[in-house]
Amino acid sequence: MSDSIVIIPTYNEKENISKIIAAVFALKKDFHILIIDDGSPDGTAQIVKQLQGKHQGALHLLERSGKLGLGTAYIMGFRWSIRKGYDFIFEMDADFSHNPKDLIRLYQAAQKGADLAVGSRYTKGGKVENWPFDRIFISYGASLYVRLITWMPVKDPTAGFVVYKRQVLETIDLDKIMFVGYAFQIQMKFAARSLGFKIVEVPITFKDREEGVSKMSLNIVGEAIKGVIKMRWNSFFDTYRKKEATQKIT
Repeated sequence: MSDSIVIIPTYNEKENISKIIAAVFALKKDFHILIIDDGSPDGTAQIVKQLQGKHQGALHLLERSGKLGLGTAYIMGFRWSIRKGYDFIFEMDADFSHNPKDLIRLYQAAQKGADLAVGSRYTKGGKVENWPFDRIFISYGASLYVRLITWMPVKDPTAGFVVYKRQVLETIDLDKIMFVGYAFQIQMKFAARSLGFKIVEVPITFKDREEGVSKMSLNIVGEAIKGVIKMRWNSFFDTYRKKEATQKIT
C-alpha cells in the first residue's frame, strides 16, 4: 500500500491519459493514482478502465455524470483518499503542464515539514514555458492580486500542483469550500493557512499543454476575481465574530 495518491481530474483527455498514468507509475517512488472523470465523451474513462487491469490496486477511477467543476472533483477525491488511508494527497493536471517527476520533490517537501507543498511557477527558480506573454501577464497579475487581497505569503496561490498531508484535509471544513474553478485552489490554501498549517513553495517549470484543449474560460477567471474578495470579506467577519464572542465570555 502506497502512502501517496495523485488525484487527476479529467474531461476529454484521451490524448494524454495513458501517457500521464505511465509517467507517474514509472517514478522510483510508489504513487497510486485516482482519476476523476466528468463523463468525457471522448472515452477517457474507458482508457483508464483498460489500464486498471495492468495496475491493479494502484489505479483507481471515479466517474461523474458531467462537467461538475474542478473543485468538486478534488473534494470528492480528498474524501475518497482520506477514507482509504493515504497520508499524502496530491493534485495534478492530466495534460503534462505539471511534470510528473516533480511529484518526488513535492513529497520530499512534505516529508521535511510542509503541511501543504505547492509546485510554484513564481517562487525563486520557478518558470513558465510555451505561454504567450498576455497569458503570463494575466496569470502573474492574478497572483499579485490574490496576495494583495488575502495577505497570503504564497507567490503562486492559483497553483494546482500541490500535496496535502492528510491532517490538513481532515481539518479543513470541505463543506465550506464554495468555489469550483481556479478560485478553489486559492480558497484551499487560504483555509490551510488560516488554520495554522505550514505552506512551502517548491519551484517548478510549468509547461502549456501540447495536446488536448484548455479548460480555462472567462467564467473561471470571473469566479476567481470576485471570489477572492468575498472570501477575504467573510474571513474578516468570522474573525470579528470570534473576538466578540470571546469578549462576552470573559
